[in-house]
Amino acid sequence: MSDPTSAIATTEPGAPGAAGGPGGAEAAPSAAKSSTLVGDAWRELRRRPLFVVASVLVVLLVVMAIAPQLFAGWFGNGDPRVCDLSRSIEGPASGHPFGFDKQGCDVYANVVYGARASISVGVLVTALTLVISLVLGSLAGFFGRVVDAIVSRFADVFFGFPFLLGALVVLTAFEARSIWVVALVLALFRWPSMTRVMRSSVIQVRDMDYVRASVGLGGSRFWLLRRHVLPNAMTPIMVMVTLDIGTVIVVESTLTFLGVGLQAPAISWGLQLSNASTDFAAAPHLLIFPSLFLSLTVLSFIVLGDLIRDALDPRLR
Repeated sequence: MSDPTSAIATTEPGAPGAAGGPGGAEAAPSAAKSSTLVGDAWRELRRRPLFVVASVLVVLLVVMAIAPQLFAGWFGNGDPRVCDLSRSIEGPASGHPFGFDKQGCDVYANVVYGARASISVGVLVTALTLVISLVLGSLAGFFGRVVDAIVSRFADVFFGFPFLLGALVVLTAFEARSIWVVALVLALFRWPSMTRVMRSSVIQVRDMDYVRASVGLGGSRFWLLRRHVLPNAMTPIMVMVTLDIGTVIVVESTLTFLGVGLQAPAISWGLQLSNASTDFAAAPHLLIFPSLFLSLTVLSFIVLGDLIRDALDPRLR
């Protein structure tokens, strides 16, 4: 016969298996916590100092683009359109740390306000591309056959045009090139690459067992696509979105520098670089400061995208 005292001992409050004990009900919530890919990635990212630095820089730059007046007033008069020709191409001075441009306008204020146009184009193009890619990529990957063939052949047409060259050719047809015009043209040539990635991701998720089980239980296709497939196929797109913002900012600045992007009276880093190219030898500060902000912005977005990609891919941890 078994000893009754042993059974009583194992059910004491302090026993490891008892309710309230270290291995009992108090440990159950922590053991019951679900572990998801995004949750694991977030915990991994929070421990990386580089992610914190890149995130802070991105947030500051986005706030600068939304409310440049908060930053422009730190030095000088804070107005990029108040100019004094008598101070044309003067270097950094007290109250004007970035000096003056050819028209005698404060370079610091222009650099701060230039963040709005450059970052706005990057965000708008990426948002438009994301919407198109989510719709076309998910439909092509999930339904396949005729839908896939139509979307793929349509994307192949745009793949035949290099991104930068195609945008350059189309933009020359517009006499007035605002932020929206530049963003729409760039999105026109940017969506195929993200759509192809979305299509491949949806195909992988579509063939998984839990999706097939939902089909067998009578779930409608559009419900399955919205409820199960899209949430689990978004990981590579999340990475591409962050990387694309930096890429598009560079492309916009390049097109503006070449004279086919944004036009005055808009204020952007590309326009500042274009105006400074002829006076670089006499006034290098005109080129240095916009270039630093442009490089810092692009680097911040690209580093953030790389870190997110590494965190979301278990093979790279």
